[in-house]
Amino acid sequence: MKPPLEQVMAQHANSVYAAAYSLLKNKPDAEDVVQETFLKYYARSREFFSAEHLRAWLLRLAINRAKDILRAASRKNTVPLEDDPQDLTFPQPESRVLFEAVLALPMQYRTVIHLYYYEDYSVQEIAHILHLTKQAVKTRLFRGRQMLRAALKEESNDDAT
Repeated sequence: MKPPLEQVMAQHANSVYAAAYSLLKNKPDAEDVVQETFLKYYARSREFFSAEHLRAWLLRLAINRAKDILRAASRKNTVPLEDDPQDLTFPQPESRVLFEAVLALPMQYRTVIHLYYYEDYSVQEIAHILHLTKQAVKTRLFRGRQMLRAALKEESNDDAT
């Protein structure tokens, strides 16, 4: 059985938006990705094996569409708007600082960090979603963490002075 669109949107809209925003760093484009993702879900006639299969399919679709937008020729000659992720809520101020540091990472590291820490996917699941080897995912996680540590250490040193 295919769950109703409203139910799927209620369960997954925040995750799809966060994944798109983490790649695009742009609210209007991330909202477009969310809309296109759920339109494709609505048009899809095949059913899903499980709720996890549906979630992975939605995130993969959103990530692919976000990458398409980033590659689009029209974006290469434009200056992105500086958006603040105001629509996302964070339990502590440090969480916002960390999320902004994640947004500053190169896309290949930002994607795996987001899926691992914010969406709670395993290395195996991320490898499947992104069509990578497990070792490639582990390497990207390791390098992404190193970059985050360096960025957060640099920020804390700037705050101390």
